[in-house]
Formats: sequence, C-alpha cells, structure tokens
Amino acid sequence: MATTKITLLPLYEKIWEKHKFSKFMDSITLLLLLMLLSYRLFSLYNLFTLPSFLALLCESWFTFTFLTTISTKWTPSHTRTYLNRLFLRVPHLPPVDLFVTTADPVLEPPIITVNTVLSLLALDYPSNKLSCYVSDDGCSPHTFYALVEASKFAKLWVPFCKKFNVQVRAPFRYFSGDSKAYNSDIPGFKQQRLKMKEEYELLCQKIQNADKKSVPCELVEEFADFSETQQRNHATIVKVIWENREGVSNGVPHLIYISREKRPEHPHHYKAGAMNVLTRVSGLLTNAPFMLNVDCDMYVNNPEVVLHALCILLDSKGEKEVAFVQCPQRFYDAVKDDAFGNQQVALPLYIGSGFAGLQGIIYAGTNCFHRRKVIYGKSPDLDIQNGNKDHVFINGILSEKEKTKTFGNSKGFVKSAASALEQKTFISNDNSIHLDHEEVNKVSSCEYEYNTAWGKQVGWIYGSTSEDVLTGLRFHTKGWKSEFCTTDPIAFRGCSPQDSIGQMAQHKRWSSGLLEIFLSKHCPIFGTVFGKLQLRECLAYIWITTWALRSVPEICYALLPAYCIITNSTFLPNQGAGLWIPATLVLIYNVSTLLEQVLSGLSIRTWWNNQRMARITTMNSCFFGFLAIILKQLRISDTVFEITKKEEPSCSDDGNSGRFTFNESPIFLPGITILLVQLTALVINFSIRRGSNTHYGFGEVFCSAYVVLCYLPFLKGLFGRGKYGIPFSTICKSTLLAFLFVQLCRSQSKNTWKGNSFGPLKGSDGTRIPLNRIIPTKQVGYNQSSSKGHNVFSSALLIGRSGGPTLRPIGPK
Repeated sequence: MATTKITLLPLYEKIWEKHKFSKFMDSITLLLLLMLLSYRLFSLYNLFTLPSFLALLCESWFTFTFLTTISTKWTPSHTRTYLNRLFLRVPHLPPVDLFVTTADPVLEPPIITVNTVLSLLALDYPSNKLSCYVSDDGCSPHTFYALVEASKFAKLWVPFCKKFNVQVRAPFRYFSGDSKAYNSDIPGFKQQRLKMKEEYELLCQKIQNADKKSVPCELVEEFADFSETQQRNHATIVKVIWENREGVSNGVPHLIYISREKRPEHPHHYKAGAMNVLTRVSGLLTNAPFMLNVDCDMYVNNPEVVLHALCILLDSKGEKEVAFVQCPQRFYDAVKDDAFGNQQVALPLYIGSGFAGLQGIIYAGTNCFHRRKVIYGKSPDLDIQNGNKDHVFINGILSEKEKTKTFGNSKGFVKSAASALEQKTFISNDNSIHLDHEEVNKVSSCEYEYNTAWGKQVGWIYGSTSEDVLTGLRFHTKGWKSEFCTTDPIAFRGCSPQDSIGQMAQHKRWSSGLLEIFLSKHCPIFGTVFGKLQLRECLAYIWITTWALRSVPEICYALLPAYCIITNSTFLPNQGAGLWIPATLVLIYNVSTLLEQVLSGLSIRTWWNNQRMARITTMNSCFFGFLAIILKQLRISDTVFEITKKEEPSCSDDGNSGRFTFNESPIFLPGITILLVQLTALVINFSIRRGSNTHYGFGEVFCSAYVVLCYLPFLKGLFGRGKYGIPFSTICKSTLLAFLFVQLCRSQSKNTWKGNSFGPLKGSDGTRIPLNRIIPTKQVGYNQSSSKGHNVFSSALLIGRSGGPTLRPIGPK
C-alpha cells in the first residue's frame, strides 16, 4: 500500500523562491527611473538641449531594459527531484545518448575533451543504457588518437569510480591538489588510487607526445581515413571506438567518433550543423529517447545528474509539458575575485531561476537534456489531444514523399524517427551497434539537408551563431516548457576564458547571435503574437536578445559627461528634486546589485569587477556584435563563429592573474577612445576651467570619473608592455577618434544653433536665445502668488556683448 502511494507522488516539484528584499530594491529603482523620465519630460529646459534630449532617449531605453529584467526575476523557482521515487516508478531506465562537440584541436586541446568524455562514461547510470558520441568538426587525428587511448584508460577508470563512489569523475580534477580523496578508509583504496593516477599520467604523456607531432601515429588501420583530410574539406569519418557488446551495466558505455563531411562550397552551419548530424547518426545507431549535449570543456561534477534530469522528463506532468532540462553552468578556473566577470554565479541565482519560474529556462547550448521527439519537431501532447496535430509527426498519415521532404532521403533514419515519435518501449534486447556505413555517410553528408526541414522545423535551428537560444526559443514558441535542474553538488563544471581577449570574443559572438535572433523571423515578439510564447517569457527573451542593442545607449550615455564638460553644458539636473533623483537612483541600484552578489557568496571586490566588466563588454564586445549584425543585414559581410580558446588552468600564480591582455583587434578601440575622451574632459575641468563660470555641475564630473574608473585596466594598458600593453597602432587610432570627438564638441560649443540648443526664452528682437548663454536665476519682479508654477528658467540674465538682445521674460506678469 505504501509503495502504491509513493508511485502516485510526483518525481519532482517546483520550489518557489521569494527574494523579497531584491524585489523591494528593484521596485524603488524602477520608481526612481520613472521619476527621472517624468522630470525630464515635464521640464521645458530638458526638451531644448541636445545632451538632455539624448539622455532622455538613453534613460528611456534603460528603463525598458530594467522592466524586462524585473519581469524575468520576479517569480524565481528551482526544482527538487526525488530519486527514490524514480526507481519505484521506472524499473527499466531508458537509454540516453551523450553528445560531446569539439571543433579545433588547438583551441580545444584533446586532453580537455578526453576528461569530459571520461566523466560521461563513468556516470552513475547503467552503462548498457549509455552511448557517448563525440563530434570532431576539426577532423583531427590527434583528437581521435586521444579518444582511442582514453577508451583503454576508461576500462580501469569507470570501475574504479563506481567501486569507490568517486564524486568528481574527470581525472584531471580528481587528481588535482584541491580534490578530496573519497572513501580513503576502504581497504585497498589508496593503492588503487595511486595506480589510477599513474595510469592517467601515462595517458596524458601519450597525448602530449602525440600533440607535438604533425600526425600522432602512423596513419594505418583505423587511422588510415585521416591520411588525406583537411579541416574544412574531407569525407565523413565515423568510428566505433568502443562497443559494450555484452551489455554489462558496470562496464564502459559505447564510444563513437564522428567527423561529418565538410566541403568548401557547402555551408556547415557551425555547431548547429554538428548537432544535427549527431542526432541523425545516433538515430541510426542507438536512437535513445533522451539526449544530453555538453561542450568539450564541461565535465560531469555530479555523477547522478542523468537520474535527476529523468525525474523531470519522466514525471507524468513533465512528459506532457517539458521539452528540455537545462543544468546551470559553473566554472572551476575562477581568477581571483572574478577579474573578468565571467563566473556567472549570481546570474543563474536571480535571472536563471527567474526564467525557470516563467515558461522555462533558455537553452544555454551545453549541459542540457533533450527529448528526441521534440528535436524532431513534435508539439506538446496537449495540442494533439485538442486536435491540433502536427502535419508531419503522426505515423501513417504522411506519404513516403512527405516524410522524405521532412527528414531526408535515408529510409533507415526515417524509420528510426517514426519509432522515436511513436514513443516505443525503452527496453532493447540487442545492445550491439549495427554500423551501416552507407546510411551513416548519407545522413552526415553535406547535401543531405537540402530541401528538408532540418534547421528549419526539425533539429537545431539555423540562422544564428547563438543556435542554442534560437532552438530553445522555437520549442517555447510551440508551447513547450523547460525546467532548471539545480543539483547539489552542481551537475557540471567547465573552463571559462582565462584572459580579457577570450572574454571579449565570447561576448561578441553571444551578442551578435542574439541580436540576429531578435531581428529575424524568429523574434520573440512574433512568437507571442503568432505562437504560444507567453508574454513574460517573451519579455525575458527580449531582455537577452537585445544585449547588442544596449551598447549604443551605453556608449552615448558614457560620452555625455565628457561632451558637457567640453562644451560647458549640462545633461543632469543640478538643483531641487532633479538633483536627488539621479543621485538616489545610482545609490539604490549599486546597493541592490552589491547585496545580490554578497548574498550569492561573493566578495565586494568581485561585485565591482562584475560591474566594471558589464560596462566594458557592453561598450566594446556588444558594440562590435551590433556592428557585425548591421553589416550582415546590409549584406556587406557575414558573421563568423569564433571559438574561444580553452586551456587547463595553471597551478602557479606569477602575479599577473587577472591582468588584462590586449592585441591589435579593433574590439578594444571603443573603450580606449572613450577613456581618452574622459581624460581630456577631466583635464579641461580641473585645469582650464578651474574657477571659471561653468554650467555643468558635480554630476557630470562624477560620471566622467566613474567611466575612467571602470576603464582602469585600459588606462594601465596604455603604459603596459608586451601582451599587457595596448599596441601602439591601436592607441594611435583611438587618439585620432578621440581628437575628432573633441573637435566636434568644440565646434558644437561655438555653433549652439546646431543640435537644437535653443531654450524657451526670447530676446527683444523675438529670436530664441541659446540655453548655454542663459544663467538661471531666482524669479524677480513678480508677485509670488501670481507666478506660482512659473518655470524657473522664465527669467534669466543674458550673457553677451554690450548692445546684444535683451531678455524678454515669458510667463505671467
């Protein structure tokens, strides 16, 4: 009876978080933003000056962005899974296909890929139900050689991990100095651990020696297929490195190597294309109903992660609604105090859990469990119950011609796709892999997807370098939900960019790909109007897909203080209510973000580094991402998928950890130019205009100094040497741009009629008076009662030559 009750209980539940203080601070911030906009709109002065008009536009964008942010954050949740119920509910666990993607043996060293694969092969899951597929888009014999050697080591490593319940199952992390030695009291453990360490060091030595050669070994037997290959011009190579023929649940899972065909004249769609080939090849070989995809640098940190994910995917409610289960990304190679702002600790806690409380978390491209039938384009079961059947996914309705048009001309794959869509039983009596080279080569060829639904309605969606977010958005638009799987310990860990160059390149790729989605037919707004994307989920997608657009108002707002100092004008209110609104806004926002970081377990220094890097990446990486998409829309150039260099962290600290590195890439130009402009403005303020009559106030000087503080690493780079110094050519280009900006400001200051710099006051000749020639004073000569509500600028003293136009006050007499 008790067992029956347990089987009726859900396999997981959503836990809703409150974050009351964060909501309170966000409410005050939003109120202050609206008050600032209202003040500008109802102040005549602000409507007639170029700086204030630009500030109004920028602040309007910031307010809209903040609205989308709090809409995303305000219903946070996470999942709690029940493994004990899973084993009672599902006596026969389903097969799971594991996908690992790598693309360049130099930027993504084989030893990192090997560690990821070894951690997957050692998962706490029946080995005869797992199949690991490695996609090598670099077609590298070094990567294949490393995997072959790793499969030999896996025969020792997998049983060792399961026997002694090792938690961290990536050898390079387990044998590192900061890793715990689990179950050290078990007899024989220390000796076996020492043996494993020696075997792993031998494996590393073999891979390192192979990497030093142009080819790792003689290209004979299984290596012969690499003898006449080029990275972007080669035929398909599929190798079954290890096959678990006996179906031993304690053994090593299947390990298959795939390098899809590539030809220069055919587009290969980067990672999305590789994932689609993995899906088709695995559909022919194992056809598991669930798939896990990880990047080559994301190793398993919690060996029970598959069981946790299946609690969600196999739950009675989850089976009808949940398309994929996303695990958060965490990193093992954090630079002290997160100098490059790439650890993403507070972001998943607030924004990630906020997404999870809506229609679901976005697909982040790695650490994600998928349903195969959803990848094949199936809509939620709820739609089928209501009669809204998909036009391609009900077996028996379509003709063979229509099936071919959807899935391609491989009869074997069409049959496996139909089997997956029918949700046939998970139990398989045959654990061996039947490799049909003709069919496998066909589904992984360059021409297979032509005139099919792949990349459009089926598989990973093409059209953006952020194929992950685009694919997840399509699932949500069809009505599916997703869940955020947070485990203890964290499920996966990986390496992040170890220098500022890698960080900037990564953000450029993200921002350009996301903006490409926003400007395409897949725009989340269309998903809400014409699809089933919920409104708040739409706002959340708008928040993330407009990262690149934020660069324009941020750069404009960062240059406004310098513009005002150089032209002796103002864009910030400097008296009354207009003075304390922006001051309070800055204080509240920074206190709010600081507390969020501290409550996430981070230091104050880490908070500042994250704030600083947010400004730097937005005004540099995101701006170039924005330009890349503009050029693509104008058909001038196309976007390029840039691979981020991945490397094992060094244990030694030479004192340069966290220092910015630079190269001749133009991505640093905006930041250096902004820094030089701000320095010029501060020099003008503290030397040339000291003691003179200035119109700008403390606010402009403070903002200019704040921007310089954010760009302090760039300031150090101006005087640095080697890779820590900014190249002289880049400095020259930035100096020229800064000089042109200052000259433009000076010409603007001399010709105040340019830029709508006229106020509401008129001289005796009836002409409007430029505002920079008006000094606001107290109202004089009027009865206080009759002039109630009269604008403070309706009377003023005119600064000008003798005999110039005299002031004619406008207002009640």
